[in-house]
Amino acid sequence: MSDIYLQQHAPGRLREPGDGTRSLLHLDSSASRPGDSTSRQLTALFAETWRRRHPGAEYRYRDLAAQPVPLISSDFVALGLRSERRGNVPLGAVSALAEGPGEAREWSLTLPLINEVRAAGTVLLGVPMYNFSVPAALKAWIDRITFPGAFTDSVTGESVLGDTEVVAVTARGGCYLPGTPREDFDFQTCYLRAYFTELGVPEDNLHVISAEMTRAGDVPKLARFRVLGRRSLDEARSELLALAAPRPDAEPWPL
Repeated sequence: MSDIYLQQHAPGRLREPGDGTRSLLHLDSSASRPGDSTSRQLTALFAETWRRRHPGAEYRYRDLAAQPVPLISSDFVALGLRSERRGNVPLGAVSALAEGPGEAREWSLTLPLINEVRAAGTVLLGVPMYNFSVPAALKAWIDRITFPGAFTDSVTGESVLGDTEVVAVTARGGCYLPGTPREDFDFQTCYLRAYFTELGVPEDNLHVISAEMTRAGDVPKLARFRVLGRRSLDEARSELLALAAPRPDAEPWPL
């Protein structure tokens, strides 16, 4: 099955006219099969609910584990340094800076991914915790799209992601909530918040929804936390449903 699905019809709308086209970029990064992956199940819940709410909207899907983004190479770094040294280079002018087929290939792999993020009204990420941080598959995507000036307006110098919403769905086998013994082991949440706010996504537009103790149902030593795990999963589902399809009387959420 292809790693990208695109449905594009008349744009669905929630914001007032003139606020732009609504679209969803959906990324999963779990190495687990869908039936074994909490993050995949939760992002699917959000995406399905969101698409029912916005039946004409554009939707793109990438499975970063099944179809990995190639790791950046020295050609990527060389092209990035050359571009950065020239100041705020428009994305359309970067290809002319490429020296040799290696750099040209790196840019051909990079530009489509950058454009997907720039075009998205909402970016949905499925992020299981691997070794206290994010999966390598997601990190490869992050490294690839973080090209100098990728999300900067070449005229104003401002971020183009000021209206972008990011929904990061994290799933953790243990519990890393504030006040728990492993609170300081959570390098996942702070990393995602630091990364996207640095790109220019406003803090109010960044939503991190976490399911804790997802392994309590199958790891014997965590069995005593099964109730906590079920409660956390239910709360994550409720939060995602509220974001994807808010009540008619609620304040509109600008996706």
